[in-house]
Parts: sequence; C-alpha cells; structure tokens
Amino acid sequence: MRFTPTACTVKTREGLVQALPGDAIITGTSGERWRVSRPHFAEKYRPVPPLKAGDDGRYTSLPNRILAVQVQEPFDVLLADGVSRLSGQSNDWLVDYGDGSLGIVAEPIFTTTYEIVT
Repeated sequence: MRFTPTACTVKTREGLVQALPGDAIITGTSGERWRVSRPHFAEKYRPVPPLKAGDDGRYTSLPNRILAVQVQEPFDVLLADGVSRLSGQSNDWLVDYGDGSLGIVAEPIFTTTYEIVT
C-alpha cells in the first residue's frame, strides 16, 4: 500500500479511477488494485506494526459493515468524484461502503474477502 504524492489514475479491473495526492493505492492479495481516499483511509485501515500510520507499507483492514448486492448482468457505476466510472461484469458485487463511496468487487474476491451476514 502506498500513498500517492501526486494526482494519478489507478487502473483497476473495473476501470480507471482518479486519485488525489494523499489517497491510498492498495494492492490486494490477488493483485487487484483500488483507491481509498485519504479522508476515509484512517476509518478503514490500521498499520501493521512496526509501521507508523501515514507511512507506505502494510496495513490491515478493520471490520466494517457494508451493503452489497450481486448483480446478474454487466453494469456501470459513477463514483462520488463524478469522474471515475467502474464497469462490473455479471455476478460482480456492487458495494456501498456506508461512507458515500461505492465499489465493484469481482465474485471470487468477494467470497474470500467478505462475510455475508443476514
């Protein structure tokens, strides 16, 4: 995980996402990449010791309740920045993180990353 020092574009499986200086660029265990805005990062992740918060390196995600729906056909989502657009495939999950941000998670990644509670 790294914090970008400059504005950049992050290539994700679902599309191109604009990142602002200070945003976190995260690479998951399957090589998937995504951006987390700096204001939301501290609410969602903690550094793995001995790393200090705010430094590039390894972080762990905190438990978080989300809303998610598995979509049975291809779909698009415009992100909160009003610029970045993600494209989901059949059986991908549309995720509402509860902080004003949306995401798309591929079905195989969703099943290994999230726990469904009813």
